[in-house]
Amino acid sequence: MLCAAPANLIIIFADDLGYGDLGCYGSPVIRTPNLDRMAAEGLRFTDFYSAAEVCTPSRAGLLTGRYPIRSGMCGNRRVLFPNSKGGLPPAEITIAEALKDKGYATAHIGKWHLGIHAGSRPLDQGFDYSFGLPYSNDMDGRPDLPKGASGLADPPRDGWNVPLLRNGQVVEQPADQTTLTRRYTEEALKFIAEKKGRPFFLYFAHTFPHVPMFASAAFKGKSRAGIYGDAVEEIDWSVGQIMDTLKQNGLAENTLVFFTSDNGPWLIMGDQGGSAGPLREGKGSTWEGGMRVPGIAWMPGRVKPGVSSQPANAMDLFPTALGLAAAAPPPGVVLDGLDLAPLLFAAQPLPERPFFYYRGDQLFACRLGEWKAHFKTQAGYGQPKAEAHEPPLLFHLGRDISEKRDVATRHPEVLARLQEAVKTHRAGLTPGAPQLQ
Repeated sequence: MLCAAPANLIIIFADDLGYGDLGCYGSPVIRTPNLDRMAAEGLRFTDFYSAAEVCTPSRAGLLTGRYPIRSGMCGNRRVLFPNSKGGLPPAEITIAEALKDKGYATAHIGKWHLGIHAGSRPLDQGFDYSFGLPYSNDMDGRPDLPKGASGLADPPRDGWNVPLLRNGQVVEQPADQTTLTRRYTEEALKFIAEKKGRPFFLYFAHTFPHVPMFASAAFKGKSRAGIYGDAVEEIDWSVGQIMDTLKQNGLAENTLVFFTSDNGPWLIMGDQGGSAGPLREGKGSTWEGGMRVPGIAWMPGRVKPGVSSQPANAMDLFPTALGLAAAAPPPGVVLDGLDLAPLLFAAQPLPERPFFYYRGDQLFACRLGEWKAHFKTQAGYGQPKAEAHEPPLLFHLGRDISEKRDVATRHPEVLARLQEAVKTHRAGLTPGAPQLQ
């Protein structure tokens, strides 16, 4: 057993945060002392991936432990919109549902973006409590909003009519986005204080740094990186509040906190788009910059401090959560993640396994070990059609993190292994009914 009592779990999920946007990942302009401390005291992943290249499918993959194509939470529209008819199917089992069955208190705070209809909302998907936005903060735009307003450095505060909901009921509309990070944090701290006597799961999904970009008065104008940096630095403050509250309540040693992002930076937003550091491309693409993201695990006294280059991904958090709760996997459900406990708590390597990069419902690339093959490539935005590659492009990510030097012709045996992994994956795949229509 990991510990005498079931361990708590907090997942902190940034929105559109790039691989190069934190101090501990090399940013020279954005100050993130709390996340840097989290990384120094915990395990920082150099090769951690989101489940998808954009928002809705990434969140579905995280919460279900399954590639989004299995639930139908991917497709041509890429994400859910306010007029979308679909959502996360009720039959899908989320981390919240699995842990609730083991007596956990569960809360969702922040952005949802997995459906607004009955069966797909937070309270329908295993959460006891929910506070946040139903979808992205750039949706429900005012009819007279100028094109491109969401990408401005100083967007209009009343430009978007997105509602702030508590347990499905409107608290404020339009939401005052300058207050969101602070109010989310207050709600998170309240939940921790109220539930500290029993095991709990907190899914804390920040609205930022997705455009339009806002920060509170305490942070606005303080970062060298402009409003984008202000928003990230306020998230960093929030992470510090969570860590300090856990320590003050004697919960830190029995709470796994995991920080990551839903996808890479939205580069077409310019100064409001973040940085992928040395990685190629950004949000929306299956190049590394679109899906390799920060990943930091923290659990003082249990997670040994260090840096890991073991490939891992957001879908691993579902089976990891099951392990923390001593819960059995849901029967009849194909999980695509692995329990990270051996790596987190015993510094043992994970078994080698392929990772598949999907764009919508199309498999574009595959990684196995240090090797990555691209069968198709497409910029995140601005390139209308994908480019197919035959033979596939091949990169060694250890020697070529920026994916600049295709070595396919020199390693046909490696390509064969990667193609066989894709063949095996497809043979065992049953796509779910499309939800993003």
